[in-house]
Order: sequence, then C-alpha cells, then structure tokens
Amino acid sequence: MVWLGVDLGNARVGLALSDPELTFAHPAGDIYVAGDYFFAIDDVLDVIEDEHVTHVVVGLPLQMDGTEGKSAKKARRWAANLEKRLQTEAENTLEKDKIPQVSLIDERLTTVSAHRQLFEANKSSNKHRPLVDQQSAVVILQTALDRAGKQ
Repeated sequence: MVWLGVDLGNARVGLALSDPELTFAHPAGDIYVAGDYFFAIDDVLDVIEDEHVTHVVVGLPLQMDGTEGKSAKKARRWAANLEKRLQTEAENTLEKDKIPQVSLIDERLTTVSAHRQLFEANKSSNKHRPLVDQQSAVVILQTALDRAGKQ
C-alpha cells in the first residue's frame, strides 16, 4: 500500500510517495506543466500505476481565512478529473475494486514549511524553486499520513 501526495503548482506539479507502512513521505519528483496543471493528469496516472498507489492526497489551496478561492476550486476540479480518469481506466481493465481513493487536504502554509525544510537541509535559496513543489507535496502527504495514523 502506497499513498501519493500532489502539490499543484503553477509551473510544476510536485509529487511525494509514502513508504509501504504509511509512516513516511519522501519526494518523488515533479512534472513540468507550464501554467496548466491539468496536463499533468496522464503523468500522475502513470505514477499511480507504476507505484501501485492506493490513495492520492491532493493539496487544497485554501485562503488564509479558510475560504475557497479560484485556486481551491481549480484543485477540486483537478481532483474530480483524476477520479473520473481512474474510474475509466479501472472499467477498461476490469479492476474496479482497485480504484485509488482521491482526497483533498488543506495545504495552507505548506510552501512556507517546504522552504524551511529545504533551508534546514542546506539547500541554497536559489535552488529552492525547482524543489519546492515536490517538498510541498511531501508536507501535504506527511500531514495526511500523520492524521490517518491517529485514527
């Protein structure tokens, strides 16, 4: 059992994977999307298949007051599109019982946490930008794993 964390950035979609015990999230790369992260769905589907992902956690960029703006609505649409594609793929392969669950998690301040973690790992600030989306995905996924472990 492996979970996938997704951070929908404007230039890149960051990815993180869990360990099979669902205790630890680690960076799994990013997908360059040049401003439209809907193009990343095919690549994310490939990762889901290759890594046998059972649960996908997508960051939901709420505003600081907790309300949903345009970015959060777009993330919800992206997650809904991913779910539809997963269902279609499962129907085509007759594996309807293996459709990964897709959930959204509040990602407020994940970019701040990601920058802090990269700084603490002695990554110079000019090298943060290419890594921040995947590190944000790590923060998103680790938050979800920690919450699931407490239940």
